[in-house]
Amino acid sequence: MKHVRGAALPLGVTISEEKINFSVAAAPDSVCELCLYKKGYTEPFSVCELEQEPLIGNVRFVAVEGLGGDIEYLYRIDGEEYLDPYVREVSVMKGQRRGVVVQESYDWEKDAPLMLPQHEVIAYSLHVKGFTRQSASGVRHKGTFAGLVEKIPYLTGLGINQIHCMPVYEFDNGGKNGVNYWGYGPGYFFAPKSSYAAGEHPVTELKDMIKACHKAGIEVILEMPFDASAGRQLMEECLRYYRMEYHVDGFIVNPVFFSAEEIAKDPILSRTKILIHSNDYQNIMRRFLKGDEGMVNDVMYWVNHHTEHIYNYITNQNGFTLNDLVSYDRKHNEENGENNQDGPEYNYSWNCGAEGPSRKKAVMGLRKKQMTNALLLLFSAQGTPCILAGDEFANSQKGNNNVYCQDNVTGWVNWSRAKQYGWLTELVKDLISFRKAQPVLTQAEPLMGADLAKCGIPDISFHGEHAWRIPNEVSSRQLGVYYSGQAQGTSDCFVIYNMHWVEHIFALPTLTSKRKWYLAASTKEGVLKEPLLLDNQHDIQVEDRTVMLLISRRVE
Repeated sequence: MKHVRGAALPLGVTISEEKINFSVAAAPDSVCELCLYKKGYTEPFSVCELEQEPLIGNVRFVAVEGLGGDIEYLYRIDGEEYLDPYVREVSVMKGQRRGVVVQESYDWEKDAPLMLPQHEVIAYSLHVKGFTRQSASGVRHKGTFAGLVEKIPYLTGLGINQIHCMPVYEFDNGGKNGVNYWGYGPGYFFAPKSSYAAGEHPVTELKDMIKACHKAGIEVILEMPFDASAGRQLMEECLRYYRMEYHVDGFIVNPVFFSAEEIAKDPILSRTKILIHSNDYQNIMRRFLKGDEGMVNDVMYWVNHHTEHIYNYITNQNGFTLNDLVSYDRKHNEENGENNQDGPEYNYSWNCGAEGPSRKKAVMGLRKKQMTNALLLLFSAQGTPCILAGDEFANSQKGNNNVYCQDNVTGWVNWSRAKQYGWLTELVKDLISFRKAQPVLTQAEPLMGADLAKCGIPDISFHGEHAWRIPNEVSSRQLGVYYSGQAQGTSDCFVIYNMHWVEHIFALPTLTSKRKWYLAASTKEGVLKEPLLLDNQHDIQVEDRTVMLLISRRVE
């Protein structure tokens, strides 16, 4: 082994055939040492002081020739242990975190990012550990990348073709209240989290997971919230690294640091999906769902709004699950130890008549109705729908809307509810299949409200109890949305939303000759196996708190 002159850039560890280069930033006039370890040993076998050079700013560096395999490293700066922020893999040895010099190659088997058209995506948001950690998850490698791979057949069975993963990089488990379950805050962003690996190689296991997802037709989107201490350069390098080294399909980023449009201008990331969280769709649809007045105009905007950077969700990790959205009027975060002061104050939820678990048939019936309505709202809108893991079987967090510190059964997906709420899982499957079969619901561009087919009917139009009249009075809680398939040569779709607590009769838009309206799905019936021809083609009675999906078919 021999220490030779290295290079200042790139920061981190760079491996070539002859040597391994180590580069790190350290404060001026500090003593910076590189400590090299053999795997499994507590004491370094080599300690080398990195000198400061006046022409290279604060960067210290050295190259080492003749290093064997299974090498780990740490820096000591003024005697304090310091883990490289550019570390690619982390090992934990008796409570001490050390960087791993990753030298092994990986066989991607011609894998590449899938680049699915955004309007065809059905997304599913999950926490890698929490998704399979619970005992009833039915996987062998619970709470790991490998455990997620075991669930791929389940995801494809639902119809999912994109997963959104909460932070998978190495982060401190201890947070403000002793536990950092979500992974937000400072982290070692280049290194997959070691505890999410079933074995000893998190780098390999994350690559295995992504490759397996791609083989199943599922894109992998990583949430990279970063924090202010990361620095813009590190953030940009990190996104490029995961795209090139891990074949990641895209990222959810924090727009505080840079916009999605800015990132998309990067040559390496130009064909990468760059997404941001936006609660606008969620909040509007939640309020409409529970029957707030004055929502119709906003709903009209959001059922047709979609951009390449925003996706639609009614629930996500920050807020109530779908079950809790219809079961609690207020948050119940007492277990977090912050006197219930944490988490969103405004959830736009409704408990349907009782706070928390209930055995009252009327309450449970209404909750079933409202969960169904929420899913019908989500899957009948334009844009990219995303459901929260476990919502398809009414997962509950007991009213906790901020489980950032609940690395336990409260925060984990509770698979033991899957049997009881199997009807909800089947509904999700059926709605996804229905959506995929209706081109008018998955259009690539926002609809213009124009007669593109020159047939007298615009591509999208809005209706109330009277056809062609928008019910935008403050008191209105109902809306009809007519998607014309004339320009595409496909079926029309008329979606009727009655979020009022009384029934309404909707006039049906008149179809072109030889086409009739069929009932395809509703709150009461779910998705029909075979659409039902309506006897009355002029108007339809819609019960209280009910959504109906009608499609047109040609009748000879």
